[in-house]
Amino acid sequence: MFKKKALTASMIALINVCAICNIKNFPLLAEYGLSVIVFLILSSIFFFIPVALVSAELASGWPERGVYTWVKEGLGPRLGFLAIWLEWIENVIWYPTILSFIASTFAYIFNPDLANDKFYVMSAILITFWAMTFVNFLGMRVSGWISSVTALFGTIIPIVLIIFLGAIWILAGHPLQIEFSWNALLPDFASINQLVLLSGVLLGLAGMEMSAVHAKDVQNPQRDYPKGIFLSSVLILIFSTLGALAIAAIVPNSEIQLASGGMEAFRYLFKEFNMEWAMPIIAAVTTFGALGMMSTWIVGPSRGLYATSEHGDLPPIFHKTNQHGMPTSILITQAIIVTVLSFIFLFMPSVNSSYWALLALASMLYMLMYILMFIAAIALRRKHPNVPRTYKVPYGKVGLWTVSILGIFGSTFGFFIGFFPPSQIDTGSLIILEIFLIGSTILFCVAPLWIFAVRKPHWHRQK
Repeated sequence: MFKKKALTASMIALINVCAICNIKNFPLLAEYGLSVIVFLILSSIFFFIPVALVSAELASGWPERGVYTWVKEGLGPRLGFLAIWLEWIENVIWYPTILSFIASTFAYIFNPDLANDKFYVMSAILITFWAMTFVNFLGMRVSGWISSVTALFGTIIPIVLIIFLGAIWILAGHPLQIEFSWNALLPDFASINQLVLLSGVLLGLAGMEMSAVHAKDVQNPQRDYPKGIFLSSVLILIFSTLGALAIAAIVPNSEIQLASGGMEAFRYLFKEFNMEWAMPIIAAVTTFGALGMMSTWIVGPSRGLYATSEHGDLPPIFHKTNQHGMPTSILITQAIIVTVLSFIFLFMPSVNSSYWALLALASMLYMLMYILMFIAAIALRRKHPNVPRTYKVPYGKVGLWTVSILGIFGSTFGFFIGFFPPSQIDTGSLIILEIFLIGSTILFCVAPLWIFAVRKPHWHRQK
């Protein structure tokens, strides 16, 4: 029977585009020049589409609590806790990167030179994150309202504008910073240091599992959900490719900054078209949108981690909530971790290098979570074949195994490639970078396993 509130394929596509596609990802993609087209296609085959299809099946069969429930049911409670921990801590590490983007973008309202000032960026990160943390204390209604209002104005408008102006720049015959040719299209797969940026590309395409919970609300999941995934994949690829090429064509490669590259492109464009007056406006709008996106991600994974306390996986100190039902102890804890991580901006050579170090670490931890998710999907088909799923990956076990293996391969590659420094970015001392990446990866993987091992009976939270 037709459901009045059933989602269509186009609605699923819009949800995914708003959740994943953002102008802050374009400068990293622009580092690849024209070959970004090939990298985005490969990322879709080996990561983006497998994540979407597999998480849709899991969400339609186990809609509560996302990856925690999926991995817990498939691989056991220990790995279930590890999976939700990785999803949470990855976001905590990712926060300083989106915050540095916000700080750099905001600087273009009054003084663009501050975008590369390490002390300004770090100060802005701390002030903004603690402020947004306390805003989220007010509950999901306030957080949801902020996210809804900012999604259109802060995400879609800047993307469309930079693509439109970039097209005018190219068609008008202005000097281009990249070569449009078949040779430029083909990446140098022999260079590890060229491929390493791919870990950041994968992180920019991550998050589809968050929207997969909507699969059960689609009128005809088997038909319309894959259509929505295909449409959103095409749109995200088009927007990401055109946005990245606009930046790459306008801003010299040596001047592309990961945190402020989008604003630099706008500055070039507005200067050429005598629109300097628009710079503060687009900076304000983009800042507004990024704040809204970050507000959503601050509370989402925290509530997911909080849910594990029902099963006694978290010490009682993290059970505390306020009158709005928000997990205040976890929110404050992650704000403290963000504060500590933000000091990397003082010790790395530049904002660019700090941005990359945190982005690489976040990506690597996220890839580990996805590996667990893909393995759990295969295990759940075997262990619980009769659990009703309104959506299943097509072609039975062969289809699920094929898609999951593609995803495992892409995620594993994304994890290991993150340890290599990119040739396009001066990351300073290789020893310091590797100590940070290896040490942090071990710490953030061992910590949840230790917590799980020492848990006590009185840790169980009453529902």
